[in-house]
Amino acid sequence: MELIRHSKNIHEIKVEGTKFKLAMFSDIHWDNPKCDWTLLKRDLDYCLRESIPMMFNGDTFCLMQGKWDPRGTKSDIRPEHNNVRYLDSIIETAVDFFTPYAHLITVVGYGNHETAILKRHETDVLQRFVDLLNYKNHTNVQTGGYGGWIVINQTTRPGTRISTKVRYFHGNGGGGIVTRGEINLTRALEMYEDFEVFSMGHIHENKCTNIARDTIDHSVANGWSSKQKQIHLMITGTYKEEFGDGSKGWHVERGAPVKPIGSRILIIDTRRTIDKKNNTDRTEKSIDSIKFPI
Repeated sequence: MELIRHSKNIHEIKVEGTKFKLAMFSDIHWDNPKCDWTLLKRDLDYCLRESIPMMFNGDTFCLMQGKWDPRGTKSDIRPEHNNVRYLDSIIETAVDFFTPYAHLITVVGYGNHETAILKRHETDVLQRFVDLLNYKNHTNVQTGGYGGWIVINQTTRPGTRISTKVRYFHGNGGGGIVTRGEINLTRALEMYEDFEVFSMGHIHENKCTNIARDTIDHSVANGWSSKQKQIHLMITGTYKEEFGDGSKGWHVERGAPVKPIGSRILIIDTRRTIDKKNNTDRTEKSIDSIKFPI
């Protein structure tokens, strides 16, 4: 795998093979005591065993217990971070935690929790985390944007390269108990062009939707012909379990429901089709995503 940075929020992943998987994480909220480290480590270890690259789409950190942060509460800080070097200690301990997986991490995007620190404390915690992770492990992890693009280029056979454009956006708004993010996905279809995968987080749901668009395609052998373009839309979940027993707390008091814990794995599968009758040789692509196996 080769990771290439084209701009701040445009990256390219070059791989070989007919099947490619990319683990899409978001809303880990790693430093929050409510983050399920056991489940997170289980999923990270699965990626390690299966050699699955990863992308973090914002809110990797929670970061709400700093000085002057009005969102802070003493119950939401881990003992190892309860010191005068609050932000520094989170960065350093997070680097230790993610070091075994550093060679598989590709792009780490910003979420509203990371950008809030830039606004409130004038330091880029995410960039500092990535810099220290790369320094300690000699890796090539890249910071992305709050939104951006990842182009996956697969060499499926000599002379044949298939590209897949992934548009990511951390997310906005609060989601909805009834729609669970479907409106956000519809907005993405109206806002962005020429993508095959859209991935967002932020609202702490875990789901996917497949749609098709009628279009035309051109080839040297057949000229212009009808084509159905498949688009995969996904929302990745969180690792912070806030509902608890439902007795009290900010999450409960605002009327929010239990949220699914965990994230998703994007799967791009290609197949070569040879039609001797029409003298055509093409590679077809299937895109889907799944929750992490238990």
